[in-house]
Amino acid sequence: MKAIVIVKPGGPEVLQIQERPVPEPGSGEVLIKVVAAGVNRPDVAQRKGHYPPPAGASPDIPGLEISGVVGKLGNNWTHLRVGDRVCALVSGGGYAEYCVAPEGQCIHVPTNLSMEEAASLPETFFTVWHNVFERGQLKPGEKFLIHGGSSGIV
Repeated sequence: MKAIVIVKPGGPEVLQIQERPVPEPGSGEVLIKVVAAGVNRPDVAQRKGHYPPPAGASPDIPGLEISGVVGKLGNNWTHLRVGDRVCALVSGGGYAEYCVAPEGQCIHVPTNLSMEEAASLPETFFTVWHNVFERGQLKPGEKFLIHGGSSGIV
């Protein structure tokens, strides 16, 4: 597969297209044929050498959010099927033709969104969901104040 790779820290000129093996999904993971990838601040910081990728992530293929089509399922999957249109939050590797994602970090692409639009959802959506509903435990009928909302998440 083709992947956009960071060959050394620097500006956009340090990105190169290289051939890499197609990754294999592990238990609870899916292989996605990438249609579009979002560009996020951590991707730029990683390219500049200021953001180490998470443990286990590709050290030189950036990309934290993608959209595409499920091409293969690992063991222990629950709700996705080959051919499903999904977007996913990944720990890296999204700037490639194929990317592995945990099934729990994939959502079906809403029918009213293009694949390009869907690729911009996961980082924002999962971050807000985690902070508001999992960490903050917001319940129906409750209200909360958002202050200082800026950047990609408002």
